[in-house]
Amino acid sequence: MWLNDQQVTDTAIAAYRESLLSTSPNHIVIDHLFNEAKLNEVLRVLQQPHHWQTQQHTYAALYVDSALWQKTSKEERFVQRDVWRREKLNVKTASCTIAHEFLSFLRGDEFLSVLSRIFNVPLTDLNVAEPEINTNYFRLGATDFVEQHADDSPGREVCMLLYLNKQWSNHAGGELVFMGDNKPISIAPLHNRSVLFDPSSTGAEHWVKALSTKKADTYRYNVTSWYWSE
Repeated sequence: MWLNDQQVTDTAIAAYRESLLSTSPNHIVIDHLFNEAKLNEVLRVLQQPHHWQTQQHTYAALYVDSALWQKTSKEERFVQRDVWRREKLNVKTASCTIAHEFLSFLRGDEFLSVLSRIFNVPLTDLNVAEPEINTNYFRLGATDFVEQHADDSPGREVCMLLYLNKQWSNHAGGELVFMGDNKPISIAPLHNRSVLFDPSSTGAEHWVKALSTKKADTYRYNVTSWYWSE
């Protein structure tokens, strides 16, 4: 229901695997991996002003409160964005149910199996204390930022970024940029575009280009999801 079946055939999986191993960092870009109509419904939920909360990280600490954030130098601040409030999962409103269902699917056996086949590693949430915090929606505005950082962590095998931005302008900014091996690799955040990568591979450090100040009323939406091995 959630996956585009044409994108997860045995032939497609084999091609993803081959491409993954030939890139630095080890990554693949898959367009239209998911059911377009279902993602459109999710996006309509995300475009509502409810359930969003500002999230700020420094290089020294995650989830920094406002007081500490103000004391931290600009050079030490690496994330400012909005996060979808996952604690609202128990509020089963009709408008939000589909967004909750998609997050659950991304941590379910079917999708974990697809990722495991692509990356040739068994992925599981059996030993993850709070798996739900590893998958969520985020949005960036013109004053937000994600500076250079690495997502590698012991046991973390796969990172997925899924973009939910329809008719995204070439001049809007918001590209994901990998450091790469010899030169940076830039990827536009187009709707239903998935980026899967090995966070421990060479050149996997990454950042997000700032959104254009001319797009002050525009948000860049994405899902970020991290997956762990046994």
